[in-house]
Amino acid sequence: MTGTATALEPLVARLAETAPGLRVETGPGSTGLYAYDASNYRVPPKAVVFPRSAEDVVAVLRACREAHVPLTARGGGTSMAGNAVGPGVVLDFSRHMNRILDIDPVARTARVEAGVILDALRSATALHGLTFGPDPSSHSRCTVGGMIGNDACGNRSVRHGRTSGHVEALEIVTADGVRAVADRTGLRAADPDDTDAVRRVARLEADVRRLIDGNLAPIRTELGRVPRQVSGYQLHHLLPEHGFDMARALVGTEGSCAVVTAATVRLVATAQASTLLTLGYDDVVDAAEDVPEILRWNPTAVEGMDEAIVATMRTRRGPDSVTGLPEGRAWLYVELDGDDQADVDARAADLLAVLGAQGRMTGGRLVQNPAERRSLWRVREDGAGLAARLVDGGESWPGWEDAAVAPENLAGYLRDFRKLLAAHGLTGVLYGHFGAGCVHVRIDFDLATGPGRAAMRRFLTEGAALVGRHGGSLSGEHGDGRARGELLEVMYSHRMIRTFAAFKGIFDSEGLLNPGVIVAPAPLDDDLALHTPSGVLPAETLFSFPHDEDGFAGAVRRCVGVGRCRGDSGGVMCPSYRATGEESASTRGRARLLQEMVRGDLVPDGWRSAEVRDALDLCLSCKACSSDCPVGVDMATYKAEFLHHHYKGRVRPRSHYSLGWLPLTSRLVAHVARPVNALLRGPLGKLLARLGGVTTKRRVPAFASRRTLRRALRATTTGEPAKTLLFVDSFTRAFRPQVAAAASRVLADAGIPCTTEDDLCCGLTWVSTGQLSVARRVMARTVARLDDGDDRPVVVAEPSCAAALKRDVPELLGTDAAHRVAARIHTFTGALTDLAAPGWEPRELPDEVVLQTHCHEYATFQGHRPRDLLGRLGVRKVDEAEGCCGLAGNFGFEAQHYDTSMAVADLALRPRLDDVDPRTPAVVVADGFSCATQIDHIAGDRGVRALHLAELLDPDADRPGRPGENS
Repeated sequence: MTGTATALEPLVARLAETAPGLRVETGPGSTGLYAYDASNYRVPPKAVVFPRSAEDVVAVLRACREAHVPLTARGGGTSMAGNAVGPGVVLDFSRHMNRILDIDPVARTARVEAGVILDALRSATALHGLTFGPDPSSHSRCTVGGMIGNDACGNRSVRHGRTSGHVEALEIVTADGVRAVADRTGLRAADPDDTDAVRRVARLEADVRRLIDGNLAPIRTELGRVPRQVSGYQLHHLLPEHGFDMARALVGTEGSCAVVTAATVRLVATAQASTLLTLGYDDVVDAAEDVPEILRWNPTAVEGMDEAIVATMRTRRGPDSVTGLPEGRAWLYVELDGDDQADVDARAADLLAVLGAQGRMTGGRLVQNPAERRSLWRVREDGAGLAARLVDGGESWPGWEDAAVAPENLAGYLRDFRKLLAAHGLTGVLYGHFGAGCVHVRIDFDLATGPGRAAMRRFLTEGAALVGRHGGSLSGEHGDGRARGELLEVMYSHRMIRTFAAFKGIFDSEGLLNPGVIVAPAPLDDDLALHTPSGVLPAETLFSFPHDEDGFAGAVRRCVGVGRCRGDSGGVMCPSYRATGEESASTRGRARLLQEMVRGDLVPDGWRSAEVRDALDLCLSCKACSSDCPVGVDMATYKAEFLHHHYKGRVRPRSHYSLGWLPLTSRLVAHVARPVNALLRGPLGKLLARLGGVTTKRRVPAFASRRTLRRALRATTTGEPAKTLLFVDSFTRAFRPQVAAAASRVLADAGIPCTTEDDLCCGLTWVSTGQLSVARRVMARTVARLDDGDDRPVVVAEPSCAAALKRDVPELLGTDAAHRVAARIHTFTGALTDLAAPGWEPRELPDEVVLQTHCHEYATFQGHRPRDLLGRLGVRKVDEAEGCCGLAGNFGFEAQHYDTSMAVADLALRPRLDDVDPRTPAVVVADGFSCATQIDHIAGDRGVRALHLAELLDPDADRPGRPGENS
């Protein structure tokens, strides 16, 4: 589309006139984020617009038509075929147009705006015992509008089919800016009193009817042949025998015919009982052979995956992250439901016996534990991300991730497909909806070189012919987009292709809506995102990025856009996105902008980029993404590396000095703690805080005096032979030395007495502020002291410091000594889990505990969660505030971040604290100093105080814990 750049300025001016207050972003810090979806493609838009209403959408479409600027509608941006990127204006519906307008439990319908997240709809309808049937794996972040765009299905499509089967009506805006309603009987103007709109919509409908009447034969014979035939336009819904169902016909058009602003959808009843079977096989083809028999049992879901995904999950999140699978190298999940649990379980047992008799299954089991079932479903739902970056570091890509055949043809198709992979020297990771005949596969294409791209084109062309021979569809769920639009001519006759083009032409005569997909498609190897690093960035970084072949460039390339960081529940990432809802505040948004920085064209300033600095500013460095992100993006590390280069040779923000050098200043303050504490509590303290870039809305924690520290450390001496070393970190030493004393007593009580080391630092504060040269010097000193031939476990009471010693130290220093030290590091929880004497039981514990787990502990020490330890030790109820506390080290103390810090706390921590009555024996546990400080800030005035786990378990403490003395 030529002239887009010159047309942008009058378009923005026109929108300011016709839609005042409409948010329009044109800078690279915004457009760079929206240049990608979850596909292989990169198409930077000229502007991103965030509509608030259907009237805003009308204004945008009219302005785009006047300026001849193309437009692409977007929901969660998780499209895997390049459906949600475009060269002109991108409309992001997820920010504002995300309201549930009505739920009718009697009619079992809901009316929602296009930007409503699927999980939000399901949560609202669950109150009525209802749900929306289609459930794609991206349910925590995909929007209903996006699901309508590509006719999404999901894990339970065996029962509930595709989104098109659940749509009653669509509220749309046409390419020329007319509001209309498409329903089960046709198309009508949204405002019956607008005579011009009524006339134009009537003419549009008449043109469509003539098109269908003239092409009845190919529509009847080529469309709707297999359950997952998503490719092309679903014109068979417009046949006379189907009642001219315009709503269903527009589902799956990928925003290329009209823009959906709202929808009325059908709901289904939630099952009263369900169960999950996990079935093991030697091979995915063997699993596919059993699918026809399984379908006879009316399952809700039949999902498959191979061993590579499971191995990656276990490596990334710990060996206990996947339990409940029988022996095998491929697995099926089979879910059955019904009205009675005993009946459902009996059916499951019968099915298991039948499949066992057929002889292909290597094992099977009924999974009844709800937590185990959730864990298993998470493995399947994270399939796209886990397959993208496997345990061996290999990368794989979509492009042919979505073909579907009839379920009875699945085994034969998979045999031939694997032969095709082998013939091209490619490897594919297989997973997907086996019960619907739809298999997702990510393939190790070489997209960075010309020969590699040419090889991909040859493979995709042959793959299209293969799926055609098996009577299947190029797309079974994700749509055609840029990945498969060019291949539709292999699947459909020339007449059908012309019919598709005519259908789009009736709705969008100028080709402005999502150009390059389905009709007049762009070449499938145009606009590919993968690239080799430019010369913009220096090759040398301080972090080693040992798991990424291309170093920093390979690390930031880990993000493939699946968008789990955009969810607002489950896991911990991404706290800043959950608090703000902004793409720029998501892990994905930051990673995409870093990718642009590596490319060097849209963001040409490299490490000095202000756009990247601003995007990283709200990153709390919580490290949760390194665990929760399916591909293992570690934004905290990327931020530290960027800040190091960005401020090299420049004056830094004041807080980098006041907070980054805290380990050193706290040592000095310890000699004069009493007068310094008094000073900080007065007016001069607020002035010093402002001068240091620190918020005045928080009370600065009181520093411990040398006397208090010495007294606490004396209490750590037990006289027993030491089996562990207690590393007294800077936070414990400076602010709560009583924790060191309590930890020492608990370790001795648990049969692992310790000696202490209180003169070293992990370097964390310098890492989080990007002062990596200083951090390396501090770490080198610490490693030299600890790597002295002593192989005793090192126990660290402060989780953030333990994480720094475990991960940052070896990745910054890269020495054998650093790795030896890292291998010895344990959190306090980990030490009691792995090292405590058999049969050890602490003193009597409370029945209930409110718990805030430190994000670094959550991310770095998988399988060693305080929640699990407390449960094993006898605490009946652990009410965990799952999420970041919001303080996050220096972040929440920095003046410009205070509001975001508290908004993050409001997501999970504050609601838990609001339920704590200090007059009852409720106990709040938070091992992290930041977490405990935030708890004191939120609820300290009500007498609520957070204990370290060591204080809770301390055999010498008074109930509920012995307060420390910081003076």
